[in-house]
Amino acid sequence: MHTLYQCATAGMTLVLKEISSKLGAEKRPVGSVLSQYLALKVVGWLGRRQRRKMEEDTRNVEQVQEETLLKRLRKHGDTTYGKQYDFKSIRDSAEFRARHPITTYEHYRELIQRIAAGEEKVVISGKPLILAMTSGTSGASAMLLSTKDTNTEFFLQGVTVCLDAMRKAFPATESLQRTTKFFYTPTLRQSEAGLPIGPNSSTPSSSRHMLNLYSTPAPAFEVPSEKDTLYLHLLFALKDPTIGTLESNFASTIFYACVALQERWQELVEDIERGTVSKALALDPKVRSRLEALMKPNPKRASQIQAEIQDGIRGIAKRLWPNLNLVLAVDSGSNQIYGEMLRDSYCQGVPFYSPFYAATEGLIGVNLWPEKPSRHYLLCPRSMFCEFLPESSLDQDNPPSLLMQEVKESHNYELVITNASGLYRYRIGDIVKVVGFHNQCPIIEFQYRRGQMLNVRGEKVSEHLFLGALKKVLSQWPGAQLVDYCCAESGIMGDSSGGSDPHYQVFLELKGVRNLTEEQRYKLDICLQQDSAVYKSFRIKGSIGPMRVQLVAPGSFNELSKKMMSFSKTTPNTFKMHRVIRRKEYADFLLGKTLS
Repeated sequence: MHTLYQCATAGMTLVLKEISSKLGAEKRPVGSVLSQYLALKVVGWLGRRQRRKMEEDTRNVEQVQEETLLKRLRKHGDTTYGKQYDFKSIRDSAEFRARHPITTYEHYRELIQRIAAGEEKVVISGKPLILAMTSGTSGASAMLLSTKDTNTEFFLQGVTVCLDAMRKAFPATESLQRTTKFFYTPTLRQSEAGLPIGPNSSTPSSSRHMLNLYSTPAPAFEVPSEKDTLYLHLLFALKDPTIGTLESNFASTIFYACVALQERWQELVEDIERGTVSKALALDPKVRSRLEALMKPNPKRASQIQAEIQDGIRGIAKRLWPNLNLVLAVDSGSNQIYGEMLRDSYCQGVPFYSPFYAATEGLIGVNLWPEKPSRHYLLCPRSMFCEFLPESSLDQDNPPSLLMQEVKESHNYELVITNASGLYRYRIGDIVKVVGFHNQCPIIEFQYRRGQMLNVRGEKVSEHLFLGALKKVLSQWPGAQLVDYCCAESGIMGDSSGGSDPHYQVFLELKGVRNLTEEQRYKLDICLQQDSAVYKSFRIKGSIGPMRVQLVAPGSFNELSKKMMSFSKTTPNTFKMHRVIRRKEYADFLLGKTLS
């Protein structure tokens, strides 16, 4: 038996050496390839198992949801909060909904502060792994709890299932090519009781085995500067012509990485040619030494990169990495425009997969149809207990909720969730549309955030509605390409609002044009009137004035995102651009960047 094992191991080593040699000029250590091979096999097995479990769950959604809810209530029944609502005596979801109110963040603020101060068994039975900060898209950033259960659910019901779907849709992703993962190590603070506070994301370097999957080496994840880390991500990705996947949480991160590549390619090419790490990077000497040890002069690769970039940016990703199989990032919701720009320019010809519908609160849904252009997500029946508030009832004080088995196709609802980390009947503010069912389980499409509505007279124009009008008018502006946008309601602008009637202030960053005529700008107002009867009626009555459309300088939104991240204590891994800005200083910043 021992001899057979040695023979098998020797055979596997030879196979992996052969695979490693075929992956490109830069040969990888056999141990790295073997580790990646084993990781893929283990995760592949888990994915197939979890996919079968999910399939079974979707055939009996009502029972699975009841089990999920009661499991949560039993686990946290001995907490202060659980005793207040007598969780242990609750027998079913009907009793839970009758006894517990629908909640918002204010319901939990003081409870979470008590946990941050060191009190135990307040709303969850154990200690949180982290006090997780939300991205603050709909207002101030909120502090939530992240637990081991939340992370386990995300991995088993989300990551493994999506990787299984990805493997089936894009078989080439099973190869032993490395992934470039654009990730930025967050800076964590501590609560008064010593609990970590920060975004709910962990660095890939926290898992030695995971690093074998990525082109970026471990020392780069120790660099605190986002700008310097991005340079290192690009440098080590460009070194390796065999990259198979570009990955990030959100498409916006990959988009701005491509913008940085376009701006700094000469510096990157020089480093690859000489085998150096740019002196412009503010690196710890020990980190720099470890990174430079991984660099070797490669004039041939440098000249290839230079030639491709000088040939234009359209389709540059596929030309730099001919074996690129996939862009893996969420490109729905507020990230939709970045996905579209990437597909039209930098990443033309590369498939995209938007795997999850998730939030700081946890995993909500998975995309089981990677090859389809629509971003539809199957709700995960064992991740959260879900309720749905019909869109027509959202302004009621205590709107009635529906369960998974009660919602109807083509209707919009606000999601209400009970999760594994102390949120009960919690309104997360997302409006979703039920687009179909997989067995008995709803398939949903994200529509908009309630907090991201334009509403100066009660007209309630959603992000989804406004973006539709903006796309329509862009086709009427010759040469114009959208880079980014946001709006503000005139009420926050003060003396700089530019008009007495309430109106929308629209800030656009465009490529291809530096000015628009007043007639062209007014077309956006007309397009929104065509799409929104309520907005049109207010415009005709004069209750809402014409929107003001202003073009801002290139790079303005990249700068704005950094200001927003600084304010909300979030990171590029979790940040989403605010489509409706609520702070005057953000509007004033963009006014200061106005070109016309």
